[in-house]
Amino acid sequence: MVIRYVVTILGLLLLIGALAGLKVTQFQAMAEAGKTMKPPAEVVSSTLIKREQWEQTLRSVGTLEAVRGVTVTADFSGRVDEILFTSGSEVQKGALLLQQNIDAEKAQLRAAEASLALAKANLMRSKELLAKSVVSQSQYDASDAEYKSAQAQVENLQVTMAKKSVKAPFSGRLGIRKVNLGQDIQKGEAIVTLQTTNPLLVNFNLPQQNLKDLQLGLEVRIKTDAVPDRIYTGTVTAINPEVNTHSRNVLVQAKLNNDDEKLLPGMFAVVTVAMPEQRSVLSIPLTAVRYATFGDSVFVLEESEDDNGEKTLKATQQFVQLGEARGDFIEVLEGVQEGDVVATAGLFKLRNGAPVAVNNAVVPTFERDPTPANR
Repeated sequence: MVIRYVVTILGLLLLIGALAGLKVTQFQAMAEAGKTMKPPAEVVSSTLIKREQWEQTLRSVGTLEAVRGVTVTADFSGRVDEILFTSGSEVQKGALLLQQNIDAEKAQLRAAEASLALAKANLMRSKELLAKSVVSQSQYDASDAEYKSAQAQVENLQVTMAKKSVKAPFSGRLGIRKVNLGQDIQKGEAIVTLQTTNPLLVNFNLPQQNLKDLQLGLEVRIKTDAVPDRIYTGTVTAINPEVNTHSRNVLVQAKLNNDDEKLLPGMFAVVTVAMPEQRSVLSIPLTAVRYATFGDSVFVLEESEDDNGEKTLKATQQFVQLGEARGDFIEVLEGVQEGDVVATAGLFKLRNGAPVAVNNAVVPTFERDPTPANR
């Protein structure tokens, strides 16, 4: 009986030992496989860094202003007899806009014309009598002065009547009328605004350090949210010879074409002044940059060999110094060189030294001046 127990125990010990040896063998095999196992390559898209020529620009905000703009006012007090314009309409130079009552002036003009005719007749008689030495020179001079005074009175009334016929001083677009028919208006009272809307002027300020780059004739591009689908162009026509002592900015004026007349005086606009010379830059897509508080970086893709001599592509994290951004691109000042290949998509999966596989079958389009359809 005891022998049977001993045999059973020995059998169990042998079985346990065999199982332990099998597990040890399995663990050793797994450890060896772990040493040789390679992590799977992360799939990314990439781009080659190239040197490009970027246009140099100066940016500012400005206000549109009419080349010619005025508030039409009354030269004399009087009642409005006729309004001959429609608010917002286009008018030509000399077009009659408003007629004030001139009944009193008409009556005065008839009396003045009669006095002028009498003074003229007296002058002619005095001239004939002077030739015959019947009247003195002083009497003739008095008749001549009376004639000229009557003539001046007629001309003064004619001028008054003409100025009560308010006309457009130049061609342009009218604003909203500010008077009504039958209203008694006073001298200097506003009647309507008149603006020439094509071309237009844009006034904007630039820092004094940009004065060395400014010159007349530079191209100017204008964008405004009132007409978001169009860029208007013009040229610099004036640079103020005085710098603002408070802001240290200089006022610049440009003239631009407004052939569709969608722009109006007083509008806010974004102004870009194009410099004649371009500068060479290294640029990469914005999606290639991993932004962080401790520094911005990119992943440079480099080919290397492993211990078995096999070539693999690895991502090396490289910190960079960035410059100006334009559209979907950003300038790189330091950290990479022309000809480097950087990852542009899939950065969130990468770490320094990670193996990668490049797939550029589906790559987004990067533009320097993107125009989103739903902006």
